Amino acid sequence: MDTTLISTIYSIEPVMICITQFSPKKVILLREDDAPDEKTKVEQILNDTVGKFIEIVPKETSLYNVVKVAEDTTSVIEDEKANGRRVVVNISGGRKPQALGALFGCYARHHDVERIVYVTEEDSELIDLPILNFGISKTKKEVLEELQKGETSVKNLAVKIGISRGMTYNHIRELREMGFIARNKLEITSAGELAVI
Repeated sequence: MDTTLISTIYSIEPVMICITQFSPKKVILLREDDAPDEKTKVEQILNDTVGKFIEIVPKETSLYNVVKVAEDTTSVIEDEKANGRRVVVNISGGRKPQALGALFGCYARHHDVERIVYVTEEDSELIDLPILNFGISKTKKEVLEELQKGETSVKNLAVKIGISRGMTYNHIRELREMGFIARNKLEITSAGELAVI
């Protein structure tokens, strides 16, 4: 089975270490629109050195919007899995919000990611990161999805999801404790938005 490496970028070293380690057939570089010269140079070097053997594909995403980066990452993961490829994700480069967004995208599609790695700056050591998930049930996810659509009534939530009001209150309480719903109002948080991707 072929491997796809999804990678945030800034310098070339972490990407090349991952290419050497995982021998991908395809590398998808997460970068913002109008990327700085450093990222453009890395992309060009990759195309010049390994582009004849490995497909190098830039994927534009946000620099600071963690939810958008996570959504874009999940989309890439889904596409690569649909094409029968193993997925490895490198979060070593770029701005922290972009790397975290890629990490959260991996958590949202934890069943489809084989490895998440980070390459240290000091000694170029490859560190495996745990593949976690958001730990919510199907019903809790439905509650969050309805809140994301703008629902603000517990009664309406219960009807739409098909559970009792008491159970709806329990789910809301637990989702608040997890940080997925705001403390003082019935509104989804950015963590909740990540959990429903």
